[in-house]
Amino acid sequence: MEELIGRKEEREQLREVLLSREASFVAVYGRRRVGKTFLIREFFKHQFFIEYAGIHDATYRVQLEGFILMMTELTKDKLPSGIPSSWMEAFQLLRHVVTPRLAKEKVVIFFDEFPWLHTPRSGFGPAFEHFWNSWGSRQPNLIVIICGSAASWMIRRVVNNKGGLHNRLTKTIQLFPFTLRETEQYLKSRKIALTRYHVLQLYMVMGGIPHYLKQVKAGQSAVQNIDRLCFTRNAILSMEFGRLYQSLFDGAEKHVSIIRALARKHIGLTRNEIIVACKLRSGGGTTYLLDELEQSGFITAYTPFGKTSKDNIYKISDEYSLFYLRFIEPNQDGGPGTWGTIATGASWRSWSGIAFESICQKHISAIKTALGIPAVYTRVSAWRWHSKAGQSGTQIDLLIDRKDDCINICEMKFSETEFVIQKSYSTELDTKLRVFKERTATRKQLFLTMITTYGVKENEYKVAQVSNDLTMDALFEG
Repeated sequence: MEELIGRKEEREQLREVLLSREASFVAVYGRRRVGKTFLIREFFKHQFFIEYAGIHDATYRVQLEGFILMMTELTKDKLPSGIPSSWMEAFQLLRHVVTPRLAKEKVVIFFDEFPWLHTPRSGFGPAFEHFWNSWGSRQPNLIVIICGSAASWMIRRVVNNKGGLHNRLTKTIQLFPFTLRETEQYLKSRKIALTRYHVLQLYMVMGGIPHYLKQVKAGQSAVQNIDRLCFTRNAILSMEFGRLYQSLFDGAEKHVSIIRALARKHIGLTRNEIIVACKLRSGGGTTYLLDELEQSGFITAYTPFGKTSKDNIYKISDEYSLFYLRFIEPNQDGGPGTWGTIATGASWRSWSGIAFESICQKHISAIKTALGIPAVYTRVSAWRWHSKAGQSGTQIDLLIDRKDDCINICEMKFSETEFVIQKSYSTELDTKLRVFKERTATRKQLFLTMITTYGVKENEYKVAQVSNDLTMDALFEG
């Protein structure tokens, strides 16, 4: 039996629901494969549990057939024969089945992939609203949970609903991928003992997605696992990319075009740059696409230091998508051993640095803890200055602007050994800090913070410049 790892805050919210003396209506959303269904099933495994999952691209008639089959199995054929003629009738049937149970125990009704049930002209939405508003909300022992991977749909149509479900939710839970710490715990729970360097390499490829991590085999190195999962015949991660976006978004081609554009520009793109790169129209349609990708966890918007949200820079935050476009797609016919070859080349060194930066940006809480400022209010951002004729530009991928009148300028470097600051890089760092001070006119104290895999080697440049030296352990322990 698989163990429920992490999810401390989410479990506490579900525990409050279970102990409540009132009816509860809970919405759970998050990226596909992130473990939403497992969390709900595992937490409520001791309650009377009814589950029905929407079927992707199925007609409402097929959905109804599936629903009645589930109900028939649940009640051991004690149902009227035939398929309900409408969702309104189906929910009436659900009430009939559940009412006797509610008199003596908690009942959990779980609608998985809720957006898929809302087929055109099916009447599911109004029927569900009527079910909850006219009856469900008045049943003290009833817990209704709806779940969906189409995060933006869930937010727009349920969390921010302006109609019959307005302000009806008891709890809203957004489920995120595992952190590095949770990933390490998950692998250990499956008897997979890997060093943090190997765990970090796996995370750079598949992120903290439990379904992907479940495929990791004990007794194999990170390189061996990546090779097997990405480059062998019918490898699970070689076929996942197309399914991933098509199952979440209508007209997914536009979403994928944005992901491809961002994958080509690791420093990120502004909204206008995305419009140009993807040949989109400037307007609400582009905003909607970006919002869908961001809410579903594929991209993240960063507000540059000293700027407003209209100057946001968008970057890919989904490790798998970035890895797929950089390595899997161009090497579909590589076969076994492909990754072992690539992982010793220059392209891997370049990509690993970018991937490590992205992971650091996701673990700000851990970094703050390692810096001893977990309770200090901060704003995290990036900064870049475009060069003019005859001048060079510069950029800072991560800075932590602190309320205590300090700024941590973070430099993130992935290496197989201790990172060495050479004279040329030392000069580059001096220039970066000087230009940042000049262009932003900040009077705050600047702390150069190095975040590396194995730390920075002691030499004159480190002593003179580095205020904080964090290793990858900080990312695992926060």
